[in-house]
Amino acid sequence: MSTRTRHPGRRAVAIALALTALAPPAALAAQTQTMGDPVDVAEDFARPEQVYFVASRVARLDPATGRGAIQWERHVRQPGLNFNKIDRGFARGAATEFPGTEYDRDPVLPFAIDFVSPRAIRLRFSTRDVPPERMADDTRSLMLAGGAVPAADRAAWRVERSAGDSIVTWTSAHGKVRVVKHPWSLELYDAAGRLLTRTQRLGQPASFTPYVPFSFVRRSRDLGRSVAATFELAHDEKVFGMGESFTRLDKRGQRVVAVLRDAMGAQSRLQYKAVPFFLSSAGYGMFVHTSAPVTFDVGAEFDAHHTIYAGDEELDLFVFVGAPKDVVSEYTALTGRSPVPPLWSFGLWMSRITYNSEKQVRDVARMMREHRIPADVLHLDTGWFETDWRSDFRFSSSRFADPAAMLRDLRAQGFRTSLWQYTYFTPKNPLWREVVEKGYHVRDAGGRLPGEDAVLDFSNPAAVAWYQGKLRELLRLGVAAIKADFGENAPIDGLYASGRTGWYEHNLYPVRYNKAVWDVTREATGDGILWGRSAWAGSQRYPVHWGGDAENTDQAMAATLRSGLSMGLSGFTFWSHDVGGFVNRAPRALYRRWLPFGALTSHTRTHGAPPREPWEYDAALEADFRRGIELKYALMPYVWAQAHASAARGWPMMRALFFEYPDDPTSWLVEDEYLFGPDLLVAPLFDEAGARRVYVPPGGWTDYQTGRVYQGARWHEIAPGAIPVVLLVRDHAVIPHVAVAQHTGAIDWSRVELRAYSSDGAPAIGSVAVADGAVHTVRVEGGRLVGDPLPGRVTWRMTRGGGR
Repeated sequence: MSTRTRHPGRRAVAIALALTALAPPAALAAQTQTMGDPVDVAEDFARPEQVYFVASRVARLDPATGRGAIQWERHVRQPGLNFNKIDRGFARGAATEFPGTEYDRDPVLPFAIDFVSPRAIRLRFSTRDVPPERMADDTRSLMLAGGAVPAADRAAWRVERSAGDSIVTWTSAHGKVRVVKHPWSLELYDAAGRLLTRTQRLGQPASFTPYVPFSFVRRSRDLGRSVAATFELAHDEKVFGMGESFTRLDKRGQRVVAVLRDAMGAQSRLQYKAVPFFLSSAGYGMFVHTSAPVTFDVGAEFDAHHTIYAGDEELDLFVFVGAPKDVVSEYTALTGRSPVPPLWSFGLWMSRITYNSEKQVRDVARMMREHRIPADVLHLDTGWFETDWRSDFRFSSSRFADPAAMLRDLRAQGFRTSLWQYTYFTPKNPLWREVVEKGYHVRDAGGRLPGEDAVLDFSNPAAVAWYQGKLRELLRLGVAAIKADFGENAPIDGLYASGRTGWYEHNLYPVRYNKAVWDVTREATGDGILWGRSAWAGSQRYPVHWGGDAENTDQAMAATLRSGLSMGLSGFTFWSHDVGGFVNRAPRALYRRWLPFGALTSHTRTHGAPPREPWEYDAALEADFRRGIELKYALMPYVWAQAHASAARGWPMMRALFFEYPDDPTSWLVEDEYLFGPDLLVAPLFDEAGARRVYVPPGGWTDYQTGRVYQGARWHEIAPGAIPVVLLVRDHAVIPHVAVAQHTGAIDWSRVELRAYSSDGAPAIGSVAVADGAVHTVRVEGGRLVGDPLPGRVTWRMTRGGGR
């Protein structure tokens, strides 16, 4: 065997590296055992054949520019026999490349520290000898608002050197970043000097457990790189976010694989919507700016460490300091905030799987009005095509005689219409051939279809234009919204028109998909709206998203609430879910309890296996259903005001208790109740017990239905009123109401009732929105409106808050 055969030359290595960027990872099929399985990049750091590079020391650093270089020491996983077991710890590794003069055993590679705002720091680490500025194009990121990172704000951060120039510290009004050069360490502090977190190297702490330090791995399968950013966790630290996650709200002790996958329900760790962002109870948050697979190991393998694994050649990490509201605002300032959807979208969306004929749709619309069930949208799911599930963008000619006339008539009754579709074109779909012939589909490494379906490639502008043309015809016909279903399983080993593989495009697919639908809908109708299931960082700019195919169980209802809270903590202002669960007919008792939870969410949709229409159950259920939906329509001035206020700051409408009460320790522990805006506490009923334990946050709270006052910062046993939910109002809040109408277009916004809740007679303050979206702050003292800031066309009457 010749030396050339045993040791590839430089040209061969260059070719191999180029192919790494363009083609799917060679062993991805082995790592992804079944098509569609998420890739856990943490597994790259457990393989004995890999080469590991551990951050060691700062080789150079210019404090004025934040540019420098870190030396990374080579290690290997070395098996060791002890006490009848094998452990694979880290040991220093020798250089094995040939020719040895061309490769460094311990490479010195660039890193950069930038400051985006007084609360936001950007850290970039290259795993090749390429400056961070050349690793990625900052002006073309779909994950960032406007596609670009804001200009650096170095003036807000003061730099100083200490300990003989071995320590560099940057300080702003809100925090401090401290870099120790040797051994390398990066530390994050708050404004008071309290340590929030710091990087962890080998030996931090001394342990027999072979944990993964701050490092990167050179993958043996393709010579690509994956990064492990390991930070210290405090003993009592809690971590939240990472997208719509159905597992426990606090991710401490979990490993979250942030790779999109059709979750098939609400009872597993799989995610329809993954977001590589989290916030910590310690007072900071982090965003991993990549679309490659990411895994968050939050003390699962080693309790004191949070290791962020990213399958990217560069670690681009944004760090935010502050309370939860500060962190989420900073994150959404970077990645974008949700625009407020149209008012009608906040009404009830009546749906099932599926209305499939014009007669059926017209009958449901008539019955909704006859039974006095307020609603704004009728959704047609998979059955509006000639063949169920065949997404060809055409109404069935045999079951819809005149779709345009139907849409006009529905609109005259106060109903908008939403249509289901998806972008996986099956072989029997007549559009399949057109998509393939025009090359609009994702390809495999051989340029062919990577599966049975032709998956539309949204990185191809021509494919986007073709697709939007199909939707535009429907929207101009009178359709108001498009349901953008699926999108989680774009081929991860496919080739895309962007020139990248699914390694980078898989997670990005829903951002492109959401944008295409949202943009054409706004262009054609004037309303920015979609009904989407899949999401990644940046998708919050294209609302609304819903929680997928939940099971019809109490457990799935609770998991759905957790997922919505996680979604809100990941930068999404608006969110919805299928009231009653999706899979089967909603059990009567569950449907009754789930409905007010759905009504007290930003967007409300009943959807799933039929029937969903309340009169199909019984008269008592219909009355309960009506009361629950009427509650939302009566509260529409509050809902509309909170929609605008929340969207302006990037905050969720549905909030974990600690979001409003970060200084209350118990609020960080609660995951089965929430705040709807700042003033309404909602505790859904997850069983038929008749009452439930409710943690009431600090302050006074009044039961909306009974008028009873509860003191906060303690637990109470509370029974619901006529509406099966516990709903409390914060003391000193003003909650605006209107008379219930059958749809939002019929609301009389000129007559607003202000209900002031003040158990001690102190002034009450609240926000009121009117139909045009203008938000007014009102103040009530002694039963009188002070200042009367409401516009002259709006009349109001004062009511003391209490039993409904």
